[in-house]
Amino acid sequence: MHKDRAVARGTIHPLTVASQALAGNLLGDPTERAVPVYVPAGHDGSGLPLLVDIVGFTGGGPSHVNWKNFGENVPERLDRLIATGAMPPVVVAFPDCFTRLGGNQYVNSAAMGRWEDFLIDEMLPAVEDRFRCGGPGRRGLFGKSSGGYGAIVHALRHADIWAAAACHSGDMGFDLCYLGDLFESIRHLGKHDRSIEKFIAHFEAAPKPADADVKVLMILAMAATYDPDPSQFLGIRLPVDLATGERIAERWANWLAWDPVNLADEFGENLRGLKALYIDCGTDDQYNLVFGARQLHRKLERRGILHRYEEFPDNHSSIDYRMDESLPFLAQALTA
Repeated sequence: MHKDRAVARGTIHPLTVASQALAGNLLGDPTERAVPVYVPAGHDGSGLPLLVDIVGFTGGGPSHVNWKNFGENVPERLDRLIATGAMPPVVVAFPDCFTRLGGNQYVNSAAMGRWEDFLIDEMLPAVEDRFRCGGPGRRGLFGKSSGGYGAIVHALRHADIWAAAACHSGDMGFDLCYLGDLFESIRHLGKHDRSIEKFIAHFEAAPKPADADVKVLMILAMAATYDPDPSQFLGIRLPVDLATGERIAERWANWLAWDPVNLADEFGENLRGLKALYIDCGTDDQYNLVFGARQLHRKLERRGILHRYEEFPDNHSSIDYRMDESLPFLAQALTA
């Protein structure tokens, strides 16, 4: 819902990308992906910077252009911010990256698919060619939770592609944010003979997903992302003994290698090439993500890497209001 109904409205253009990068994913997910694209009022996209919205777990990019009760969807927020002069005009793409396991971390995986390649090699050219926007030094991405994870990891690994990034409450500090849910999940799997295959069959047949089941599905999605095992059902193998809960050191190490706090040791210097980097978290984040955010913030400070870091007196839920801070910050940097 527009806060100001007199604000000029941008246009949402449908776009579909037929992907080769996603072919052969073990989940059997479709390779043709919708990418709605927002173009601000009075523009056709030509010459504008490009932002890409990558969403959190259980979400899909197109959901951010849907009508929203008691608040703005992202295009409506953009309309207001642009109309009031809070940010310069930008094109924004909303790629559908939803998966059978309920979400995405936006990196390449033998199980989930080559999502890193999809975003960079397929989605970007499709959007930029059609709308004549973006280009080197004028691309950024933003997201919350799993999308925040994807934003910071792409910034670390592909600063030559992305010139700006915003990570809202992104997954990091894996020892703190995942282990509790991991052990809760293996207890839950005990109800399904400790079988991932039986659990997935139960989940997909259920008339209504239970909250506890969604949490298990999230952990399975993380396993399929950070440590895929093509020899297992859907490529999923957990980094613990399902009976005793003992961690399997080499498999948990594969997870930790994808933790942004650890990736910063190898790729942190790449961030110097960014025009803008925004990181935030809630002080009461119920997934303990604030501790990982503080660890990453401290590492970047010690390296002297410029970034904007903020904490909000809030938790992990309903935090779209923070886009009023991040989107102008990114857009101004990409326009300069």
